[in-house]
Amino acid sequence: MSSKFNKELEELARDQVISSEIADKISLYYDQKQAAKPNRLFTIFGVFGALLVGSGIILMLAHNWDDFSRITKTILAFIPLFIGQCAAGFSILKNKARTWKEASGTFLFFAVGASISLVSQIYNISGDLGSFLRTWTILCLPLIYLLRSHAVALLVILSSTYYATEVGLWNYKSNETPWLYVGFVLAIIPNYWVLVKNSLLSNTTTIFSWIVPVSITVGLAAFVKGNEELGFVMYMTLFGIFYNIGRLLVFRELRTLRNGHLIIGSLGTIILLMIFTFRWPWEEMYDTTIYRSQEFYTSLALGVVAISILGYTVIKKGIRSINSFQVSFLIFWGLFFLLSGMSTVPMILTNILVFVLGITAIKIGADTFNFGILNYGLLIVSILIICRFFDTDMSFVIRGLLFVIVGVGFFITNYRMLKRQQKKLIH
Repeated sequence: MSSKFNKELEELARDQVISSEIADKISLYYDQKQAAKPNRLFTIFGVFGALLVGSGIILMLAHNWDDFSRITKTILAFIPLFIGQCAAGFSILKNKARTWKEASGTFLFFAVGASISLVSQIYNISGDLGSFLRTWTILCLPLIYLLRSHAVALLVILSSTYYATEVGLWNYKSNETPWLYVGFVLAIIPNYWVLVKNSLLSNTTTIFSWIVPVSITVGLAAFVKGNEELGFVMYMTLFGIFYNIGRLLVFRELRTLRNGHLIIGSLGTIILLMIFTFRWPWEEMYDTTIYRSQEFYTSLALGVVAISILGYTVIKKGIRSINSFQVSFLIFWGLFFLLSGMSTVPMILTNILVFVLGITAIKIGADTFNFGILNYGLLIVSILIICRFFDTDMSFVIRGLLFVIVGVGFFITNYRMLKRQQKKLIH
């Protein structure tokens, strides 16, 4: 505990605001609490230390690898795995501090990958990168819950994302869909949920709140195969899921920048809708939807999840708490499946929807005195006007007036917001 806090306690006891016994109890309580907290810097250095030790061992073995016999190579291939298992087992049995568990888990994660690759090389076992990543991730997945290791959880997320992209995107010889990636994500969710419930405001939870949706956003591309048009529906629905998750009551205490679900969901929704404010996407999608495709069933599954989360929010917070961002994926579904045979009507309606979303963001920013959200809404409206600048045959005078109006709108809105905030602080 800081010396400044001790001095404050002594002053309170001296002025008889609190008794000396209470001051001692407060001091003891905070000393014990501080001692129980893990040293985050030490944990970080422990993880990096494990990475460096593992890398050093592999490099030393690689230097003289060709001089070893097959039996010696096999023994050496399993030594890092044995060391990692011993360290992890010791951490679990002795219930060591988080630093021990994070470092041993990280070392064991890379030891598993190294052992698999070395044994495959020694005995010329055939296989591709996708199968290697799949096996590696499956073997290391239990470590998340055995060691309660956040570092291993992050590494598993990265390896599973790499697996999904390798199998579904980069391997041009295969048309395989990485369905196992769905299992990896579902297996990680409980660990993330425990973090949200127990330490919502921690930096670790913030990292997971960004990494998980980014991983799913990247991984979803591997599920788009022959019917790319429905990929837009899949992503629009996914961003609807993210935004609705970010609006759940459990995340209400988070600052906007810490809420990765909300930001990714909002930005993804606006970017996709902005594309469909032009005529050409609607013209190219005419009569191309395949309703028995993998993409359609994936869209339906995502739609069920999104509607379930939206319904839960309505039950908990009421229908009046729902804003246009939360239902925009439903509107897009209607436009896509009911009006995709046209071009002008869905284009106009999408422009109106984007404009409404911009006004919604402006209103949210004004109601919460959040200048970031306020200017985000103004930016949406401005980008929409810029898109129409290049997409219509308006005269330069009208275009110039529109830019002047938008610029003045930025200034007046921020000025009025600042005045309101100052009045609120005064009162």
